[in-house]
Amino acid sequence: MDENTCMTLPVGFVPTPSALYRAHRKSVQLLQQPSQPRLKETALPTRTAAAPPAGARALIWKQDPSVTEIGARKIFLPGVILAGPRDARIASGQPGIAPVSPNAFGDFIMAPNTDQFDAVHAFAVVRMTLTMYQRVLSRADHDAPLPWAWNSSSNTDPLHVFPYGLPNVMNAYYSRSDRALKFGDFVPNGAVNRIYTCRSFDIVSHETGHAVLDGLKPKWIANTAPPQTGGLHESFGDLTAIFVALSQLDQVEAVIAQTKADLHDKTFLADMAEQFGLALGRPNGLRNADNDLKLSEAGNEVHAISQVFTGAIYDILADIFAFERAPGLRDDAAVLLSVGGYLCSLLLRALIAAPDANAKFADVVNQMLRISQEDGKPVDYANSIRNRFALREVVVSPVPLTDDQPQNMDLQPMVDDAPGARQDRRGCCGTMNHPEYFDMEGVLDAERQGLAAWCKNAGFRHGEVAIEK
Repeated sequence: MDENTCMTLPVGFVPTPSALYRAHRKSVQLLQQPSQPRLKETALPTRTAAAPPAGARALIWKQDPSVTEIGARKIFLPGVILAGPRDARIASGQPGIAPVSPNAFGDFIMAPNTDQFDAVHAFAVVRMTLTMYQRVLSRADHDAPLPWAWNSSSNTDPLHVFPYGLPNVMNAYYSRSDRALKFGDFVPNGAVNRIYTCRSFDIVSHETGHAVLDGLKPKWIANTAPPQTGGLHESFGDLTAIFVALSQLDQVEAVIAQTKADLHDKTFLADMAEQFGLALGRPNGLRNADNDLKLSEAGNEVHAISQVFTGAIYDILADIFAFERAPGLRDDAAVLLSVGGYLCSLLLRALIAAPDANAKFADVVNQMLRISQEDGKPVDYANSIRNRFALREVVVSPVPLTDDQPQNMDLQPMVDDAPGARQDRRGCCGTMNHPEYFDMEGVLDAERQGLAAWCKNAGFRHGEVAIEK
């Protein structure tokens, strides 16, 4: 812009900031701290102020880095949080990276896309997930905290969270033996920017879901369990990501605005790990909870089986939300927040009540029906649970789907695992493909026993082989 041009501009003209400048300003604003509260001058007698509640603010991605309409936001985490960050149940950090210390306000407000931010983000999402499930059980009159799989009277070790635990690996996993969550990072083919799985709200909460369920049902995670049991584990990870999102009012409001209160419209709630999925060329992220898969279409592939269960729960969420909607009386976001919280509670209690080994989808469905009835919910809840799982060939309905579900009646499985069926986990997350959950030694023992039997039948004696001439 030359001098003559400047002279023709109106007084007070301010140039339009560039997109880069706007992003910079937004980032700077996120890092700003509130000032100390101003003491108000008053002649009234004063009293000793109560101590502020323990807790810390943290800056995190409230969904996925690619979901820009939500972006990075501050949250408040109640409780004592120390440098790391860490608390009694969770410890985040990375060898070679200094622990993140709270600032002068006791908060963990770090610049996005830094080592410190990633450590804080991963810790915060794990903490939010564990807190959500602990609250569910507290409301259900369970006083005991949710244990990790290794916790006992003599072992209260926390779950360790490694944001960069799998360098150059396109995955993430929960390891019981390492007592850890480990997250990978990678550069997609033809791309320049590295993708960090620890920055995905969905991925962190999904892997935390595996850790939570393993503490409750330690026999479910082994690959020797029937395929539907593996499907429950993988589905619980996906559903955990959905339920944690639904426990956050700002995310619920965004879903309502994005879908115009129609949960079957396209929404980030049904899409899992959008940034990761886009890197692989998938328009709906790694998973799509709003699907129409049936159990007969899934075979023994655990990823597909899990999608059947996840899809049914998502449909039930949409059904109950539509049933409870009353826009003239309550805000839609408030209704969805309440419905999501109840469905989360219903599912967790049903999973806990299901068999400790070899659980099937029908086992969980029948527990959901029983608990919803005991909770005094309208029969419409039971109808939705029955219908959605019947349409997906999980259970057989004893009455037409237009009739009300009879009380105190267990539903029979429609499609069941074949006797001796083995899980196919090739499409699952890193947790379900981790070697420690596979009975590798058992496979080797079977091979050794087969060799010994063949040797005996072939007439081998004292290690000598009779060779035909």
